Amino acid sequence: MRRIKARVQGLADIFVVKRVVRFVSLRRVMRDSERLQNSRSAEIRRLKLNWRGRMLIFLSVLLILPTAAAAAKPNIILITLDTVRADRVGFLGSTRGLTPTLDALAQHGVIFSRAYSQAPLTTASHATILTGTFPQFHGVNEFGEPLRDDLPFLPALLKQQGYRTAAFVGSLVLDPAAGLAPGFDRGFDFYDAGFRKPLLGEDRFQTLERRGAKVIDHAKVWLSKRPEGPLFLWIHLYDAHDPYDPPKLYAERFAHSPYDGEIAYLDSCMSKLLWALRTEKLLDDSVIALMSDHGEALGQHSEETHGIFLYDETIHIPLLLKLPNNRYRQTHVASRVGLVDVAPTLLDIAGIPIPDTMQGHSLLSLVQKNSTAATRNTQNSESAGTDRAAAPIYSESEYSSRAFGWSSLRSLRMGKYLFVEAPRSELYDESVDPLEQHNLAQVNPAVRDTLQAKLNEVRRDSIGASEPRNGANLDKAQVERLNALGYVAARSTQEEATAPINRTDPKDKIDVANCMHEGLMQIEEGRYGEAVPKLERVLAEQPDIVAARLQLGIAFSRLGQYDKALPLLRQSTQESPDLAGSAHYELGVALFASGDIPGSVPDFEFAVARSPQSSDAHYSLGSAYAQTDRAADAIKELLTALHLTPQHYMANLLLGRIFSLQGDAQTSLPYLKKASQIRPDAVDAHLFLADTYEQLNRPNEAQAERQAANLKKLSTQPAH
Repeated sequence: MRRIKARVQGLADIFVVKRVVRFVSLRRVMRDSERLQNSRSAEIRRLKLNWRGRMLIFLSVLLILPTAAAAAKPNIILITLDTVRADRVGFLGSTRGLTPTLDALAQHGVIFSRAYSQAPLTTASHATILTGTFPQFHGVNEFGEPLRDDLPFLPALLKQQGYRTAAFVGSLVLDPAAGLAPGFDRGFDFYDAGFRKPLLGEDRFQTLERRGAKVIDHAKVWLSKRPEGPLFLWIHLYDAHDPYDPPKLYAERFAHSPYDGEIAYLDSCMSKLLWALRTEKLLDDSVIALMSDHGEALGQHSEETHGIFLYDETIHIPLLLKLPNNRYRQTHVASRVGLVDVAPTLLDIAGIPIPDTMQGHSLLSLVQKNSTAATRNTQNSESAGTDRAAAPIYSESEYSSRAFGWSSLRSLRMGKYLFVEAPRSELYDESVDPLEQHNLAQVNPAVRDTLQAKLNEVRRDSIGASEPRNGANLDKAQVERLNALGYVAARSTQEEATAPINRTDPKDKIDVANCMHEGLMQIEEGRYGEAVPKLERVLAEQPDIVAARLQLGIAFSRLGQYDKALPLLRQSTQESPDLAGSAHYELGVALFASGDIPGSVPDFEFAVARSPQSSDAHYSLGSAYAQTDRAADAIKELLTALHLTPQHYMANLLLGRIFSLQGDAQTSLPYLKKASQIRPDAVDAHLFLADTYEQLNRPNEAQAERQAANLKKLSTQPAH
């Protein structure tokens, strides 16, 4: 969060951000795991297989025990695990031992070993999961792009059939109210999100995202009070997304691979969810559909995270399906399938007609064909007889175009080949080259051209009548939230929205994307000095990346190097409509901090006009008004800031101080008391309270506040 030191009497503040790491153990599910939690790393390795085996046995029993007779309309539980690679889960062959809970669940369900995402970004992929349509049809190819009302939407369709619907998501990126996923709450009776930019002293797990255990705790409360009728429950766990920062136990166990630690922690959260479903008598007669939205590159093909490329490390995802009463248990489907098939499959299982506008297909026929069960009940299934074994799988990424102005990428998986449409097209024979290292596009042009034609056909048939898009038009607050998650806001022009394949090949610029991502994360973590060389490198490689220039200006401003910050920020205000609000705000911050307070006012006014819901913008404008003899205007802006964010420490402090300086101690008092409650360690709040108590002729309380301020000063002095 970006703030300004208000320059009124004695108003100085030190910003301290503490990372709070929470850990929720497995003890409620399995007491024996306490030995694992308290053991040293050597003992952990010795007990690893034993622990995993016990967990498998426990969960197998859990899943076999009867609960209640299957409902006419089965409960549907959709679980999306953000950023989980297929090669990290045991039921797809991993030997790392990270996912005993998921592996046990898979023993009682259907495993799709060749499932693929249609886009390597969270909002785009979840839009495909929930609408059963391709990204080029639903149009949610960037953050903040609204989900159109005319799209088929699984929660809304189920609600129309009498389902009680609830969503519990783990990150701001899927929070409709935050503006990064507008329309995703359609059809939900309850949508649990409530994310925001951090306040002072809060870490990302209190604001930008939630640990998986906390998401499930919220869901458990709803489950315990749920209304009568079949339910649709969506659980989204964000833990595996970068930055990789698992709870302490998992950080210690997986110090060599924090990403693996996140997967192991996520799996422990899943055991908590399954136990909750068992307790609520929902486990046996429910459909459980579990999948990842996309994977993570982890340096493969030189990509550090995800969003750009379409190789298996980010597109091949885990997908499993547990049907009521464990029907078709231990079934393996080796045919290629896509996340676009999830929504029609769930509707088919529930006996609900699949809308014609859904572009995916129910997978029940594949399940039935591959099932080892003695009885295959194919009656009343819309999917019976449909053969999807040879269906091509289409994926795309427009992030490289929208964020950086490079070429978009599109891919088709068909037969034994992966074809990638790019300025330099790619062709891989995955039967002999599973890591996609040997490009055959030039040596096998006949196959390349055939797959290019097929890709064009698939895209043409699936693009439908989706409306032209001009971008998401993010405001200042939304851009800041997006940057906090490590993403670059899109260039919202019609030219970018067309996403052509005739620009810079992302393969030639992936280091720029990596540097940009790392720089954004360092800015968010307050590591400004480390971010500077990263962002300077980005601009040296590609000077037209406006977001890099803006972030570099912010870094210099936070470092107090205003002579470097101001030119960058002024240039940024002129270069991008989407970034103009943020650029003007940051220019105002730099001008204010460098002493040009009157010069900061127009920029703060611009920021408020562009982002009227930003409490920081209102606070900063109020602070500038206070220093330019516009007390009435300052009070108005500060009250607006507190209406938007009642816990805003600086707004409470400054508003209280202004009233105190005006001689209105009685009005001042509640604001200063609130500030001291929000930040009990802040010296200024105690000093200003002391002044106010003296004005009110309450000397004992004034003396107590001055003593508290002195103690705080002593506690912050360095030891000699």
